[in-house]
Amino acid sequence: MSYPGYPPAGGSYPPAGQYQQAPGGYPPQPGAYPPQGGYFPPQPGAFPPGAGYPPQAGGYPAQAGGYPPQAGGYPSQAGGYPAQAGGYPAQAGGYPAAPGGGFPPQAGGYPAAQPGTYPNMPPAGQCGMPQGYPGAPAPGQQPMPAFPGAPNPSMPGYGGGVPTGPTPPAAPKGYRGTIKDFPGADPLRDVEVLRKAMKGFGTDENAIIELLGSRSNKQRVPLKAAYKTTYGKDLVSDLKSELRGNFEDLVLAMLKTPTHFDASELREAISGAGTDEACLIEILSSRSNAEIQEITKIYKAEYGKSLEDAISGDTSGHFRRLLVSLSQGNRDERATVDISMAKQDAQKLYAAGEKKVGTDESQFNAILCARSKPHLRQVFHEYQQMCGKDIEKSICGEMSGNVESGMVAVVKCIKNTPAYFAERLHKSMQGAGTKDRTLIRIMVSRSEVDMLDIRQEYLRLYGKSLYTAISGDTSGDYKKLLLKLCGGSD
Repeated sequence: MSYPGYPPAGGSYPPAGQYQQAPGGYPPQPGAYPPQGGYFPPQPGAFPPGAGYPPQAGGYPAQAGGYPPQAGGYPSQAGGYPAQAGGYPAQAGGYPAAPGGGFPPQAGGYPAAQPGTYPNMPPAGQCGMPQGYPGAPAPGQQPMPAFPGAPNPSMPGYGGGVPTGPTPPAAPKGYRGTIKDFPGADPLRDVEVLRKAMKGFGTDENAIIELLGSRSNKQRVPLKAAYKTTYGKDLVSDLKSELRGNFEDLVLAMLKTPTHFDASELREAISGAGTDEACLIEILSSRSNAEIQEITKIYKAEYGKSLEDAISGDTSGHFRRLLVSLSQGNRDERATVDISMAKQDAQKLYAAGEKKVGTDESQFNAILCARSKPHLRQVFHEYQQMCGKDIEKSICGEMSGNVESGMVAVVKCIKNTPAYFAERLHKSMQGAGTKDRTLIRIMVSRSEVDMLDIRQEYLRLYGKSLYTAISGDTSGDYKKLLLKLCGGSD
């Protein structure tokens, strides 16, 4: 079963090299498409002799101006078909040799392509369809007979060969995720696998792990609609009834869009037992403006309350101001850096902290939440040069409590985002017990963003691979799926 938007199944086009001129084939007709290198020359109104179709009795008689039919096939043309046994015998007063072995232009011979004949065909392997496809020939083309399996000259690259299976899409340049689009994935086939894994006695967890662990988020999310369309049941409900514990939480997290997942994590961080301040800072300091604005829309739609109101009702003081500022999704995102402006901001931070008795947290808030990340990295550099002290140490010396940890987290995320997440992962697995919610959130949300960079930073900071750390701290199906997201050892 095919699915709209997915690559055609292998074998859609006849393999390259299959079409050769049959001996005794039809002679060329006036106005016909001249043969091109690697292409089959179609005849107007005639069924082209494809693989498996012998010449038909009662074919077209020779036309005025055309070559009379001869025993055997044509001699080799430049870039055309190889010579056939029984080609043209030498004729008295025959044609002189032409460059490349072809026939020279003759009076009454092949005329140039006329309006209404086949237009120039695109190079072999080109993927664009001619105008009017499917179901009708492009303007100026002749309709094709509806013979089963008949080759279609209107298809681009005909005769040049196509892969026998779908070609994996190339990852974007600079892509640093571990999970990529699976080539040729079809939601209708995928939900059959999931249904079979859950049907009957017991659950085939390995089938679920292999499928979900090899699909990108945009390929996983449509499975919910495809499952309901195919079986009339809710995929999430069925998975909940079959799976348990952290493995269940991980699987369900992978079936949400990134912004829906973030909104649900913020909701849990605010409304759960106690407030997970680190989760709030992690999400709001690492997402783009567009992502934060989408999260706030989803939060309001899903939970009937604005994210800002939820934050304000659950936090207080300067920490609340920090979160409210970040939740606006209004940070400057220009890539350019003004060195003089960076120096001024560094001086403002110094004057608001180290240089005075007490701390002006509002100045830190204004600069850390509004300036672009490239600009802030330059500010941190200028601050270090100015007072010989790292900005993080100054914050730790000037502030305390949640606002201190929040400001430090913002600085760390801006300085080196992969290193920040590597530290968060390390803390989630450090000591007695595992903070599984943090582990799941980071592994799912960063698997298609910068997981390769996080792995490198983890190895640099802690002397062992993230893969090894996860393997030693988790177990069972939960561990298997986490390692799929991790993508390998370093």
